[in-house]
Amino acid sequence: MIKIIECPRDAMQGLHDFVPTETKKAYINKLLKVGFDTLDFGSFVSPKAIPQLRDTAEVLKGLELDERKTKLLAIVANQRGAEDASNFEEISYLGYPFSISETFQLRNTNASIAESLSRVESIQNICVKTGKKMVAYISMGFGNPYGDLWNVDVVQKWVNTLADLDIRILSLSDTIGVADSKTIEYLFSNLIPPYPDVEFGAHFHTTANTWHEKIDAAYKNGCKRFDGALKGYGGCPMAKDDLTGNMPTENLISYFDNASEKLHLDSDAFYDAMNFAVSSVFPQKTLS
Repeated sequence: MIKIIECPRDAMQGLHDFVPTETKKAYINKLLKVGFDTLDFGSFVSPKAIPQLRDTAEVLKGLELDERKTKLLAIVANQRGAEDASNFEEISYLGYPFSISETFQLRNTNASIAESLSRVESIQNICVKTGKKMVAYISMGFGNPYGDLWNVDVVQKWVNTLADLDIRILSLSDTIGVADSKTIEYLFSNLIPPYPDVEFGAHFHTTANTWHEKIDAAYKNGCKRFDGALKGYGGCPMAKDDLTGNMPTENLISYFDNASEKLHLDSDAFYDAMNFAVSSVFPQKTLS
């Protein structure tokens, strides 16, 4: 079964103007009606680092979660954030951005890879104790612009390490939009088969001309978990200024409709959420 993870957190986190808390609540409530597998809805990180999401706990209080099928995921950057997030029964997943680029790990979480691995272990322990599941994002999974060593062996090494910690959801992140079909094919075709009990995901950033080949290469090589954001809004503010956007969710839906995959999404609710995004959440953005 294909899982679509909608990422309003990723879409909003880099906006200069603060999105009012009530607007965030209204938007996420509309997304909850669509039927996505998971919403990456907020984060428990320092408000100095990501001021846009300083109201995540308050937003959570206003969500309409009765009888919902969609699960909630929150991003954390350290043990304290994981402890805060784990206090909320409504949250199913804690996501941590584990970069295999030393430079980006320092920029993104103010920690070395070694320090970050220690954080992963602590967060995983918190997840086990509190009944949460950890999602480890392998940032810079398809390459990096900093000159740090990257190759498939490096990726395999860290997949092995994280899987050995009993982390069962690993999402490869194309943080700067450099992945091409050959790289995607090679990575997923080699990483997925040895770990039948690990769910591998794809968090792609993309341009208007490369989205199809990225989805196609991942899907045809065993990936069934895909992150997206309506209209391709957002990206990582810690990466670089000319970062390409998130994978547009509407493109994911179009691809899988053509592939005859049943996503079981409410199309009316989807377009209602998209219209609200354009008019009320991201009005300053230029649409593609």
